[in-house]
Amino acid sequence: MSEKITENDLVAQRRAKLDELRSKGNAYPNDFRRDSLSKDLHLAHGDKENEEFEENPVLVAVAGRVVLQRVMGKASFITLQDMDGRLQAYIRSNDLPEGQYDDFKKWDLGDIAGVSGKLFKTKTGELTVHADTVKLLTKSLRPLPEKHAGLVDVEQRYRKRYLDLITNEENLEIFKIRSKVVAEIRNFFSNESYLEVETPMMHPVLGGAAAKPFTTHHNSLNMDLYLRIAPELYLKRLVVGGMEKVFEINRNFRNEGLSTKHNPEFTMLEYYTAYADYEDQMIFIERLFKSISEKVLGSTVVESGDQNYDFSKPFKRQTLIGSIAEKLQIPESNLKDIDHLQKIGKDLHVENYLQLSPGKLQFEIFEKVVEENLIEPTFIIGYPTEISPLSRASDEDPDFVERFELFVGGKEIANGFSELNDPDDQADRFRKQVEQKASGDDEAMEYDEDYVEALEYGLPPCAGVGIGIDRLVMLLTGAPSIRDVILFPQLKIKD
Repeated sequence: MSEKITENDLVAQRRAKLDELRSKGNAYPNDFRRDSLSKDLHLAHGDKENEEFEENPVLVAVAGRVVLQRVMGKASFITLQDMDGRLQAYIRSNDLPEGQYDDFKKWDLGDIAGVSGKLFKTKTGELTVHADTVKLLTKSLRPLPEKHAGLVDVEQRYRKRYLDLITNEENLEIFKIRSKVVAEIRNFFSNESYLEVETPMMHPVLGGAAAKPFTTHHNSLNMDLYLRIAPELYLKRLVVGGMEKVFEINRNFRNEGLSTKHNPEFTMLEYYTAYADYEDQMIFIERLFKSISEKVLGSTVVESGDQNYDFSKPFKRQTLIGSIAEKLQIPESNLKDIDHLQKIGKDLHVENYLQLSPGKLQFEIFEKVVEENLIEPTFIIGYPTEISPLSRASDEDPDFVERFELFVGGKEIANGFSELNDPDDQADRFRKQVEQKASGDDEAMEYDEDYVEALEYGLPPCAGVGIGIDRLVMLLTGAPSIRDVILFPQLKIKD
């Protein structure tokens, strides 16, 4: 009975092959140039019969990773995987220059190679390159995961994303969709006359959202800085400066927990529009989501897990208090009474419910009982002023602001509001944030004196929105975890 071959044994065998290659010259050549991709060849020639190839030969040069091989005596088949798909090659000793077939038989799964030759169809109808030249371009020193099982360990998929992309085509497709989503967003905003901008990633003053920051230190300036939690205050400075329609797609950083919905480093689309309010932005988002689903997925109906979402229809709207009252089957008036709120908070095990203000308690209750049940696309409006320090207060009821959050599939996808442009009101709200920070709220903002000064020059009436790109891609692809749509998610260092 033969001993089981270990991975170390396989690596040693492959290194021996690499040593042989080195003895013959450059083991990592870069002189093969492909002229075709697998997807293009399948589209252009997949329906042809062999007679057509015989009458009009199609010469191609393809390259990719060897993911399948059937090596026989004098003739073999391999499958190459490139950036767009897979293509088979037929390799016969008599058709190659002397010695090439013997070299070819030493190839391993995972090697990267180039093949040139003529297209034809096999007896089973598979489009194939009949090779006249083959060349090993990169020797793979480690074996790929077992071909039938693939890379199934979830943590390994995240830690070794390169192997995940090689072995799991469906996961590679997720990231292709992500790329197309970002491209379509840029195209949509460009067509709407928005300017794409870039704002600082390191902030001297904490602000833009309620979140725990990452801190760093600039040695030359001898000052602490925060990795940005949101670009909002810088983008609105640009609106003050006359850039009336701006957007940015970039990273935000929040020093908070990891979950299927949260990664400390994530991608946001944030945009601002002068002479618009939150109502205008809700309509704009409906148009944006419809365009993305149509252009990227080819349909306004998105199949995500067990749910279907039709982005061609207007999204549902509901107030925050109304959604809680409906879920708990109580009068809305109970949710404006602190005694009732505290009783609900106690029953729901809301942390520090006796110390929370009415607005914060309303929001905590909403997160406990409503948020994950908002499956169909829903705008929740009517947020308390005290938890929305950058939003314009409602003219009808100053205890609430002109703000919405969009939920789909039980997840928050977007947050937007009419912007507060009264510098005195903004200064007062910053002061309240400072008080909350002094009282132990480590998510409260700081007083941004420069931003208040910018408002004193005049911020036109405007509205802004932030949309989580990662969660949007989760929605469009049906991915169950945010780590499935981030190429390199944050993970604990492996022991």
